[in-house]
Amino acid sequence: MLFSLKPLSGRGQENAAAQKQTSFSYNFGRDRISNGTIRVDPSDSYAAAKGYGFDFGTRPGAQPFYFSVRLPEGNYSVTVKLGSPTRAALSTVKAESRRLMLENVSTAPGKFITKTFIVNIKDRNITGGGQVKLKPRELTKLDWDDKLTLEFDLQTVIQSIVIRKTEDQVTVFLAGNSTVVNQDEEPWASWGQMVPRFFKPGIAIANHAESGLSLGSFIGSKRLEKILSVIKPGDYVFAEFGHNDEKEKGPEDGPYKSYTERLHIFAKKIKSKNAHLVILTPTARRSFNSAGQMENSHGDYPDAARKVAQEEGLPLIDLTALTTTLYEALGPEESKKAFVIYPEQNLNDNTHFNPYGAYEIAKIVVQGIKNSLPGLAGYLYELPAFDPAHPDPFAAFNWPASPKTSLTKPDGN
Repeated sequence: MLFSLKPLSGRGQENAAAQKQTSFSYNFGRDRISNGTIRVDPSDSYAAAKGYGFDFGTRPGAQPFYFSVRLPEGNYSVTVKLGSPTRAALSTVKAESRRLMLENVSTAPGKFITKTFIVNIKDRNITGGGQVKLKPRELTKLDWDDKLTLEFDLQTVIQSIVIRKTEDQVTVFLAGNSTVVNQDEEPWASWGQMVPRFFKPGIAIANHAESGLSLGSFIGSKRLEKILSVIKPGDYVFAEFGHNDEKEKGPEDGPYKSYTERLHIFAKKIKSKNAHLVILTPTARRSFNSAGQMENSHGDYPDAARKVAQEEGLPLIDLTALTTTLYEALGPEESKKAFVIYPEQNLNDNTHFNPYGAYEIAKIVVQGIKNSLPGLAGYLYELPAFDPAHPDPFAAFNWPASPKTSLTKPDGN
């Protein structure tokens, strides 16, 4: 099943009056309807005028199915009641552009479970005027439209959904490139879209990364300005750049010139908001030599990032080193299973991850949070420590593929 999306028509201002309500309760099952709860029938298709419904021609019972609610920018608590009165059920839930929220939630016949997660909704408008300069490929992404969309996979049976806007979340903003962005098409994936699955309510992940961006183009397209317009004291920004910065060849470019200078700009601007910057070195490319050892393809950029973190007194997650360990542990052949390397589809990409690779790198980031960021670590679900020298076996990873696919490599390959 494939679905298509219409380009954005200028989300935000023209719909402001229609989007004042930010709390909704929907009932899909046999529970008694309380005041303010909306009964949803399987035939209720999404329509902008109505503001909710099953989306992209899907219906409950088919897998996956989509349910959308029109909402303005903000952080939202989403509580879902899952399970069937007559059969076993198994659910994985994604939000917006394939952000992993719930993973393999099982219920026995006649049993139900309630889960709550936080979804960040963003628009392109900047407080005080101006807009983020989106790329054409972003105009049809669910991350940038005027609604919250939930994707229900496997054998999901949904009983109810309650959505509430919440103002008390610590927001973790992600800034970066194609290794961080919410990739909305299979088989591409990034660690940024896997990270929400590991956090309890209390943390909202706001992913502002985009494929092909360097620090310069991130700033130039007003994405840093957008973050600064909505960030609160105590929030975090995780910044991973380098893949595309190293392709900039001007006289003032380079790891110890523009790249270093722009990281210092990030630090200054974010500190001015009483928020926290975390620097991540760029994920390694899969680059094995004839001896089966990984080679550094990023030159001095990881070292420059480490030096800025030290000079600014900032936490650092050394993804270059840690992903190198991961790939070497997998080996030259098994590491292909972490990337979009599918010869039958003429895909041989040693930069971009598939869902398995993205998930493993997200676990590296989570372990980095445990090691270095106690203020965030308290919001993580309990999980065993992750050692990239001992990755999870590929065969044990279960990812229900979303229907939207593409053979086109993301910008910045």
